Amino acid sequence: MSANRLPVWFIPHGGGPCFFMDPPPKAPDAWKKMEAYLRGISAAAGARPRAILIISGHWLEKRPTVTAGANPPLIYDYQGFPKHTYELRYPAPGDPRLAAEVVARLKQAGIEAGEDKERGFDHGVFIPLLLLYPQADIPVVQLSLVDSMDPKTHIAIGEALAPLRDDGVLIIGSGMSFHNLQNFYGADPRLLQIAEKFDAFLHEAIGLDPAPRAQALAGWDNAPGARISQPHEDHLIPLMVAAGAAGADRGVRDYYDHVFGAPISGYRFG
Repeated sequence: MSANRLPVWFIPHGGGPCFFMDPPPKAPDAWKKMEAYLRGISAAAGARPRAILIISGHWLEKRPTVTAGANPPLIYDYQGFPKHTYELRYPAPGDPRLAAEVVARLKQAGIEAGEDKERGFDHGVFIPLLLLYPQADIPVVQLSLVDSMDPKTHIAIGEALAPLRDDGVLIIGSGMSFHNLQNFYGADPRLLQIAEKFDAFLHEAIGLDPAPRAQALAGWDNAPGARISQPHEDHLIPLMVAAGAAGADRGVRDYYDHVFGAPISGYRFG
């Protein structure tokens, strides 16, 4: 293990382009704490990464797939927001060499993988990165989820990619620990109380040693409040990749807040 090993993060990426809009009148500070957290990650990471590998909850494929273009475009995969939010730019270069290495490492681990040279970065990538590394001068590769959403598969993907941390690659899972849009804005307080139990489950699970952590996360949907917090788990599964990439590093919750009443957390490993 390198003394310069980079941490791994699971971050909340907010709601659409929320950090780049006027705040909601009834909750003007709703996204402020999350924005400050995301802006602080580059300093918390310590060394400047040579590249970023980010897993977003907004890209699903039959097999893990990486963006492999030299200059990936942006995908404005949100609807109904102000015009200027469709003019946001994040011209970070891709990294075809890293993309090929990701595929090679996954195949060495017995995980079939592929490249996509045309796909761009969705908002689960460019929105948080506009806060983490606004200069857009660090190469970025996005990794898809597997549409089976199997937790063990994604933990194994992370385990296969963990050595990249010793080679200057910052691995980030981008999603939301609470992602129930029907019970978000103006949510039922009774449901949010149950969601607190799921947040507590995640907080305990990520602090465990690797084997019990993986076991706990693999059974996440049996935890109290699981399906209230994650009716469709696309925004949770990036945490599994991050936990796998953590190796022996225990996780800590380095962000916790309530946004429109919902508990939302972020986690750092290493």
